[in-house]
Amino acid sequence: MHTQRMAVSVSVLALLTLAACGTESGSGSGSGDGSDTVQSDVPVTGVAWSVDSLTVGGKKTEAPAGSRLEIDPKGRAKASFGCNHISADARVEGDRITFGKPVSTQMACDETTEKAEKAALAAMDGEVTAKLSGEKLTLTTEGGDTIALSEEKPAGLVGTRWAVNTLLSGETATSVPADLPKERVPHLTFGEDGTVHGNSGCNSFHSKAAVKGSTIDFGPPAGTRKMCPEAEMEVERAVLAALDGPATYTIKGSTLTVTSKDGKGIGATAAPAKSEGTQEHG
Repeated sequence: MHTQRMAVSVSVLALLTLAACGTESGSGSGSGDGSDTVQSDVPVTGVAWSVDSLTVGGKKTEAPAGSRLEIDPKGRAKASFGCNHISADARVEGDRITFGKPVSTQMACDETTEKAEKAALAAMDGEVTAKLSGEKLTLTTEGGDTIALSEEKPAGLVGTRWAVNTLLSGETATSVPADLPKERVPHLTFGEDGTVHGNSGCNSFHSKAAVKGSTIDFGPPAGTRKMCPEAEMEVERAVLAALDGPATYTIKGSTLTVTSKDGKGIGATAAPAKSEGTQEHG
């Protein structure tokens, strides 16, 4: 199952490379020079794509929240369908895709993600073409199955409600348990006054958060002191360890990554803020 999922994701990633190097609608760049790849105005590095849906055998499946594709500045392709993190090298020759051996985390995925990954596996079975139209990208198999994607605009650090879904420790990534009570799912929001508040997995918290460039200096947290089941306390300890002292952060599309100087970190996805108050004090 993991091997198949990795192959699927890498194929998608390779196709992103093709799409990014293809001709953008309305860009005015043509293919009259006869080369295999056509230059366009679409930036390749630093572009994040969210996976909107997959259509297999005429049946459309919505992609799990946080499903995305990207190519980093070094040309390394990366993908996630809401659970595992996958990376690989990819080479495009015309409309043919050649990709290197993928590297993937081995996290357990929930039922919704498993369903989406199975749909992705079916959609990516065989040769696939890519069509880029404005901020929309469509990947299509010979049989007509498709994967629909949209270009992500970077979310703002301040004022966004970030739902934590991944715990990082050095090179190890672990997903936040999918069966946590809704009010215990960790989240955080940065304020314009240099503070951060949210829920760390059991207790609500707030602290100072001085942002400068790509770094955040977190002050000691304060908050409630409730005891929760061990699974929730374990998540809380990991979240608070990442929000302790100086840390670096990156935002790619709707995904935030915060990493402390000792390698502890979190991955989070931008989420609506309308229920924030309820979740913090639940």
